[in-house]
Amino acid sequence: MPFFFYDSTIWLLMPAVLLALWANARVKNTFQKYSKVPASSGLTGAEVAGRLLGASGLGDVPVEAVGGTLSDHYDPKGRILRLSNGVARGRSVAAVGVAAHEVGHAIQHQQAWGAFRLRQSLFPAAHIGSRLAFPLFIAGLLFSIPPLLDVGIILFSAAVAFQLVTLPVELDASRRALALLDTRGFLHQAEVGQARKVLRAAALTYVASTAVAVIHLLRLVILRGSRS
Repeated sequence: MPFFFYDSTIWLLMPAVLLALWANARVKNTFQKYSKVPASSGLTGAEVAGRLLGASGLGDVPVEAVGGTLSDHYDPKGRILRLSNGVARGRSVAAVGVAAHEVGHAIQHQQAWGAFRLRQSLFPAAHIGSRLAFPLFIAGLLFSIPPLLDVGIILFSAAVAFQLVTLPVELDASRRALALLDTRGFLHQAEVGQARKVLRAAALTYVASTAVAVIHLLRLVILRGSRS
């Protein structure tokens, strides 16, 4: 997310920032709560991920443990599923739910699911846009160069588009994860409900990130209009 700068439109951003802070706190608290609830299967997150991958025809996708907290992700370029140490080694409902969520992304990749493919195609432009949009836009403001303002808006629009597509991709991965955990019997019905709470809390962080990005873009458009 690009850095903040102060102007009269900064107040538009405040509700979204508060939502993001609340969402981050909620996902941490929810994960910690259900990290203390052991899964009845007794399996670790890494073991569940490996079994779900194998059952989904993805036995060649390795599961690796990485550092950090909630740093879990599926790497489509390398076709590697990476789980944070707490999830990979944890035997809790939270660990199993998060691990299965990442398997959901691997299945999206395997099936060439449309939204997943679109997000991957947007990533290069979004990565560049999130880094360069605000510096270029601010340079355009400082030196009164309208074309730089327009380029900044276009670049940041790519980052916003990526955020908008990310939300349904994450929600679908969670839906797939919960269905797999239920049908494969890795979690009992009550535990599936607990895992759902963890994944819903995580989804809120994506909602908040999308809201922040959209309002940032609105700020740029308003400021651009004031220089017309």
